[in-house]
Amino acid sequence: MSSRWLAPALACLCAATARADAPAEWRTEAHDTFAKLIAFRTSEGLGQVPVMAEWLAQKFRDGGFAADDIQVLPQGETASLIVRYRGDGSGKPVLILAHMDVVVADPKDWQRDPFTLIEENGYFFGRGTADIKGDIALVTTTFLRLKREGFKPHRDLVIVFTGDEETHQDTTRELTTTHRALIDAEFALNADGGGGRIDEKTGKATIYRVQGAEKAYASYTFTVRNPGGHSSMPRADNAIYELADAIKRLQAVTFPVMSNEWTLGNFAAEAKVNPPPVGPAMAQFAANPHDAEAAAILSRSPENVGKLRTTCVATMLQGGHAENALPQSATATFNCRLFPGMTSADVQQQLAQAAGPNVEVGLVFDLPASDASPLRDDVLEAVTRAVRATHPQLPIVPEMAPYTTDGNFFRSAGIPTYGVSAVFLKPSDELSHGLNERVPVDVFYDGLTHWHVLLTEVGRHVTR
Repeated sequence: MSSRWLAPALACLCAATARADAPAEWRTEAHDTFAKLIAFRTSEGLGQVPVMAEWLAQKFRDGGFAADDIQVLPQGETASLIVRYRGDGSGKPVLILAHMDVVVADPKDWQRDPFTLIEENGYFFGRGTADIKGDIALVTTTFLRLKREGFKPHRDLVIVFTGDEETHQDTTRELTTTHRALIDAEFALNADGGGGRIDEKTGKATIYRVQGAEKAYASYTFTVRNPGGHSSMPRADNAIYELADAIKRLQAVTFPVMSNEWTLGNFAAEAKVNPPPVGPAMAQFAANPHDAEAAAILSRSPENVGKLRTTCVATMLQGGHAENALPQSATATFNCRLFPGMTSADVQQQLAQAAGPNVEVGLVFDLPASDASPLRDDVLEAVTRAVRATHPQLPIVPEMAPYTTDGNFFRSAGIPTYGVSAVFLKPSDELSHGLNERVPVDVFYDGLTHWHVLLTEVGRHVTR
């Protein structure tokens, strides 16, 4: 790992103090806020995001924030929320990002009601506990606590809670374009990225990841057309067969291995906590990104292949119109995650070449590509102090996420963005978007310390 990661971390370690848990009244406040947020069914199409945003807005008004510093911005059936904690103007603002919407959860499939916060066996269960209403409750409580404590930052701290990150991200597009003046900032802290890892066997935290880059998103359709006909008179140029051949060619497409300072730092650090053959391969690749053997080993790991290159995978199929008719068309959908530095046009060109001349290639949906955020010592120092307030001496490591968050839009808009979630999970507890989503109870309450230290640090530190 580079000295840029080690030096600030060591400085924070030397300055470490005894752990200080959040006062009981704020733990109660955070719990009650968490429970209320889980109860809002903020999935697409239910119209509950604006209701939740208004409920939060009233909490901030009741907590002493001026009405002019709280804005609910409608966007179709959803909305975004902006809350400005005024500083003394010494520095440029810092954003705190999260999203209020959640993925659909059918209560019939869950063991517990997904819209009731349930504490059981050391966990809080409910849709959004990890992704990401837990962090929204923590950030909200921390803003109210800092206001009560009379904290005066040197720059504005600005909450930006979006309303459709899980679907179309229209609220984010509007914020970074139409409402850019409201969210102009030196950098952003994203609650929807980063976070800690807990060991499955020991139950102890092993690393904390700071996310400084993520992959863009694009989906393509591949369609073969044919005159069709009666199924009793088969023809060689069957649309389904031709599409199947094209899919196999697309399956063989491998994009070039790529790297940046976030992925190399991540592999160097995580090599120490991963068993062979993955751990040694991580170390080899971090030392030499041109090591083909190490890249091949990491490519066989679903958890790591996305950190190496652009990836595309078939996700949907549609073909034919009747069981007794030759297909007149057949379509496959491929979803791609683009490594920073690649565009959707670059990927489309390579996929079209592999698919062949008889296949129509269409771009269905894409998000703006963004470059990795620069490494900032001030951000790392603040995050290190926040993490080590509850986990002394824990390694702080860089990360590039193989998925996409709202942070991609903010980076594209020229605002460096860093994933700094308070959530620590075991791999087996990574259930965001899935059944029985949960977060450890002690992790949630530790998050009060995490966000209090982090916002205090970035609020006081001004780059000149």
